[in-house]
Amino acid sequence: MRETQTEVLVVGAGPVGLWTALLLAERGIEVTLIDRELRTTARSYACALHPATLKLLDSMGMAESAIARGRRVDTLAFYEGATRHAEIHFAKLGGSFPFLLVLPQNALEGLLEQRLRAAGVAVHWNHRFEEFTQEEECVSAVVEELEGTSTGYIVPHWETVVKNRANIRTEFLIGADGHNSMVRPRAGLEYQRTGPTESFAAFEFESTSIITDELRVVLDETTTNVLWPLAENRCRWTFQLQRAELSGDFPEKERRAVRLDEPTIDERVRQYVQKVARQRAPWFNHEVKKVHWCSEVNFERRLVAHFGRGRCWLVGDAAHQTGPVGVQSMNRGFAEAAALSSILHRIVREAGSLDLLDTFDREQQQAWRMLVSPAGGLKPRPGASPWISQRCARILPCLPAYGADLEKLASQLALEPS
Repeated sequence: MRETQTEVLVVGAGPVGLWTALLLAERGIEVTLIDRELRTTARSYACALHPATLKLLDSMGMAESAIARGRRVDTLAFYEGATRHAEIHFAKLGGSFPFLLVLPQNALEGLLEQRLRAAGVAVHWNHRFEEFTQEEECVSAVVEELEGTSTGYIVPHWETVVKNRANIRTEFLIGADGHNSMVRPRAGLEYQRTGPTESFAAFEFESTSIITDELRVVLDETTTNVLWPLAENRCRWTFQLQRAELSGDFPEKERRAVRLDEPTIDERVRQYVQKVARQRAPWFNHEVKKVHWCSEVNFERRLVAHFGRGRCWLVGDAAHQTGPVGVQSMNRGFAEAAALSSILHRIVREAGSLDLLDTFDREQQQAWRMLVSPAGGLKPRPGASPWISQRCARILPCLPAYGADLEKLASQLALEPS
């Protein structure tokens, strides 16, 4: 088996994995980045960048490029049916980026990969992490290079086969490979459930009229729904499904662009979006012109008992999951990557102690305790409206922030940490 060496091996080239590899490379750390997919995602999923994430991007001179590719959102409004119950203004956060940036994930990944190439690091696409052994001074990881082959004669189909296997010796292994992480279970890191499974359907479409620069969340008795404004007069409805309809814990996200080109199917989907939107949000008087893609996915509240051990660590969705509205998991992952890359630089370049990683673990657990732990959460202050008070647990995962920024946003609703 062929053997190579690197200082840090990052598994997973989604937004957080790309960001992690970039931070390490910019710090002068030799990094290898692999992903089992063929390329960056072709569709948008985690599409909102928090003000804190924009500040991180700005530290690398990338915020301006990101803002040029996205859509600024200044207000978050909460509805039930036709009634507008509350609103949040991001301007009250202050700072350099007092707004939410709605940015398609493929645009974000493209921006990060381009900067990574400029730093001399190429993503090894079509490479699958298989297993690893941890030694005192290094990690030995087995990686498989994949290729596709067409099989069948009457009904041909595409299969993925292993082309080569290699052993990569690395000082540290970082799992940034999402909810279906291969690194997490192989590292023996327990993935604890902190909430029930929630199923959502997302529909990205064109509208015949302009959607305002406002994120609108509809909380009815049983579902959470959100209308996202996107660039180029597109928008997205994300509807919570009232019953789980998908198999598997975390259905794998499709990275190939799928368009609804069959006229009959396209019209049926368009009518469905129009119908459900008007049922759950009677104020939605826009016409759904064309649905470009749709997706169904399950979300759970989960958190690892530890972010890592020894020389193997996790960041982003590999370590936690929240609902899709506040996009807390991805954005918090950017902060984790910044903290972890700084610590690894101290260890690899300045002979720092491995005990620094235990501090990293404690800090991340503390940051997440408020977001997903039953012991954390928000409570109403005196003067909070009955509507807000009854829904404070459901409002928490809808707030696009964490830490001090989350507390500032919550305070506008007369909520505070419990």
